[in-house]
Amino acid sequence: MQIFQKSAQWSAQIKIKVLSLRHNHVNTTAMETLFTTSKMMIEKTSTRFVRYLHDKIQWNARLVALLGSRGVGKTTLVLQHIKLYDNQDESLYVLADDFYFTQHRLYDLALDFYKHGGKRLYIDEIHKYKGWSVEIKNIYDMIPDLHVVYTGSSILELEKGGADLSRRKLEYKLHGLSFREYVNISQGWQLPSYTLEEILQGKVKFPMEKERPLKLFQHYLKEGYYPFFMEDNYALRLNGVIKQIVEFDIPQFADMEVASVQKLKKLLYVLAQSVPFKPNYAKLERDLEIRRNTVPQYMNYLEKAGIINVLRTKADGIKVLEKIEKIYLSSPNAAYVLSETTPNIGNIRESIFLAWMQVAHFITASKVSDFDVDNYTFEVGGKQKGDQQIESITKGKGFIVKDDTEYVYMNHIPLWMFGFLY
Repeated sequence: MQIFQKSAQWSAQIKIKVLSLRHNHVNTTAMETLFTTSKMMIEKTSTRFVRYLHDKIQWNARLVALLGSRGVGKTTLVLQHIKLYDNQDESLYVLADDFYFTQHRLYDLALDFYKHGGKRLYIDEIHKYKGWSVEIKNIYDMIPDLHVVYTGSSILELEKGGADLSRRKLEYKLHGLSFREYVNISQGWQLPSYTLEEILQGKVKFPMEKERPLKLFQHYLKEGYYPFFMEDNYALRLNGVIKQIVEFDIPQFADMEVASVQKLKKLLYVLAQSVPFKPNYAKLERDLEIRRNTVPQYMNYLEKAGIINVLRTKADGIKVLEKIEKIYLSSPNAAYVLSETTPNIGNIRESIFLAWMQVAHFITASKVSDFDVDNYTFEVGGKQKGDQQIESITKGKGFIVKDDTEYVYMNHIPLWMFGFLY
């Protein structure tokens, strides 16, 4: 009887070892596939031009979050960093919707990667992995020697529940191309950025002998805000990005029904035809047949997803910001794609000024002109714009921003120069 019992025990032990070997083989094969894919992605990534945000990121932090709307270049920035600065044998880049994760958990990958000598794990499009925040928290707490960088859509800042990563992560937001970045990429130049004070003093240097800034600026306004401007069919690509956000990203996040998705699309259409838009929520809800208080929620989704920019008024007292003053599309490029007619040039001027300024400055609606930025006031207009609206502003604090001039004259600053802020 004992012999049979021992035989059964040995059989069970052998079976466990065989299953373990099979499991390890599967894990090893899967890990090898991930490494191969990672190396292929890194190899084909160009490092000819690296975005402005790269040098501002503390890449050695244990947990870094890189956010930004679709198409702004988050993936490329991460792959460039690995290629330029990492030991690739100790780094792994993965997509959060890789087939690997249909059978494996993110935490298990991180642990297995760490056991095999991994030190830096980069997870792209983290929002595509269900329950990601809890697993990221566990990785951070349980594998302290592993550095993690993840990218995702900005809308995830509205995440419902989940683990609190605010004390653990360093968060950065990547915006669309500045005018400086656009000309450096398209012309092969290496022009530097300037501070706001340097721009107001007219210190921006442009190689006028090679190309005129206004010519390049006009093209940038139509097809230059996103890094894929070098590829064919820019308008179609941008339209596809917007469509993906409105029809998939936001609805998936907000658990929207089909009818609600259609109303969200109608809202965006209305905004595109009338920006800068002064919100009248009650009228919009009636026209679109949307429940009360739903439009502000939709606006919030569109803002977090990077489709619109919101200009708010500065409040007195305890509140930092008050009501929404105007709503703009996130870039003039989107205006050309979504508008049925040629966008109003006045709207284009204001939208790009807002898009650039908000990257590094506190910008609000002005009571006397268009914008207040830090301690300055700006009126944005065309070549004939005068000083009337800023006459009451302290000397040296009020400026006229013009979109069709090349040089600084007194307190009149060319709009294109503000495209050198980053």
